[in-house]
Amino acid sequence: MSMNVTRDRAQLQDSQGELTPKPMESRTPSAALTLTAGLLGFALVCLDASIVNVALPAIGSSLGGGMSGLQWVVDAYTLAFAALMLSTGAFSDRAGASRAYALGAAVFTLASAACGLAPNLPALIGARVVQGVAAAVVLPASLALVRQAYADPARRARAVALWAAGGSAAVALGPVVGGLLTTAWDWRGIFFVNLPVGVLILALLVRAPRSRRRPAPLDLPGQVTAVVALTALTFAVIEGGTAGWAALAAALVAIALFLRIEARRPHPVVPLGLFRNRTVAVTVAAGAAVSVAFYSMVFVFSLFFQQVQGRSALQAGLMFLPMTGLIAVTNVVAGKLAGRHGARLPMVLGQGLAVAGLLVTLYVDAGTPPVLVALLLVPMALGCALTVPPLTAAMMDAVPAERAGLAAGVLNAARQMAGALGIAVFGALISDGFVAGMRLSVVISAALLTVTGLLSFRLAGPSASSA
Repeated sequence: MSMNVTRDRAQLQDSQGELTPKPMESRTPSAALTLTAGLLGFALVCLDASIVNVALPAIGSSLGGGMSGLQWVVDAYTLAFAALMLSTGAFSDRAGASRAYALGAAVFTLASAACGLAPNLPALIGARVVQGVAAAVVLPASLALVRQAYADPARRARAVALWAAGGSAAVALGPVVGGLLTTAWDWRGIFFVNLPVGVLILALLVRAPRSRRRPAPLDLPGQVTAVVALTALTFAVIEGGTAGWAALAAALVAIALFLRIEARRPHPVVPLGLFRNRTVAVTVAAGAAVSVAFYSMVFVFSLFFQQVQGRSALQAGLMFLPMTGLIAVTNVVAGKLAGRHGARLPMVLGQGLAVAGLLVTLYVDAGTPPVLVALLLVPMALGCALTVPPLTAAMMDAVPAERAGLAAGVLNAARQMAGALGIAVFGALISDGFVAGMRLSVVISAALLTVTGLLSFRLAGPSASSA
């Protein structure tokens, strides 16, 4: 499901107009090697967003830290990835895609080694932050490299589709690979596996075309306040207590500063005027609700399979294969429905299906057979996968072409941030009683999707989808 946003990112780079003095022809060996390098990088950063979940109990047993520590292992990566996604497209333009990608891949590889060698939980969390920063650079730069390597539009479209498919495969295989490595080796293996891939990417980049540096505006004050606000808010939810209240106050101050800065900057990272458009506001809200449901449920049920039902990491990873394996097919169906009937129908159907799937899982308890739990998770995942492509298309139709890339970046950042906050909230709920907290998490997710589903129903129909 998370890979459906690749179309947004393609448009992000499209609108920024990544150019090279001499585009590489698709028939040269370097074009294929560049595609391979870009695909591997995108797959790697997607893999690390999903591979960690099933390894969390093993990490907790090895390094300690309790539930809050495990939440930070996931959210440290996601927060850095999400918050910096607002600006890394511009950074890629300013540095040149080839240079930015090489830097991001090198830092990601070194941070992965630091994660695998981490002697304690704070060291692991710090290395995960660095991983997230590098991932935010790798994503737009990898796509820009793929685009510039193919001069022919048809060949370029196929290359971008392959790039996207690599990310989708990584997300689907992440829990399984994580479970296999954790069971057969150790939790550290989920990070060490990145090292040969990172080295291969850097070797392939030797033949990649060099990118021209382009001036691109950076909103550093807006970016900094966004990071502070999101981090403080997540800290408040995860840690609680006196420190949590102080963090919440800091988050509110940072949010106020962010809004003030964005209202006055000539090139803000988040143009507030976008949200005056009802379609934009609804699609961002629906995308955020979908991310809360999907990412948070993967987090919660990864722990449920192991901590409540006593399954191994590998068994837990395999339980997610039915839901992740069908996502790509559902993406295609969603795209066809949106093309034929407009965005509203598949968005409403998808969110309705996800709500129904979530409510069915309320009957899950410690004695429910794990295979049955795996099957019960499928409708929720398919509903989310059915929702994202049409909401992306609806948002792109609702903004002027010259702002499509900016809008896509806002949508993707909002979705990642929502997923991080969902994990923070639901992790706090299950720490006070797992099954009860899990059911409350399901109800919250279903309620959010119900609200955004009703809002989606009020969107314009197919005849006015691009009004």
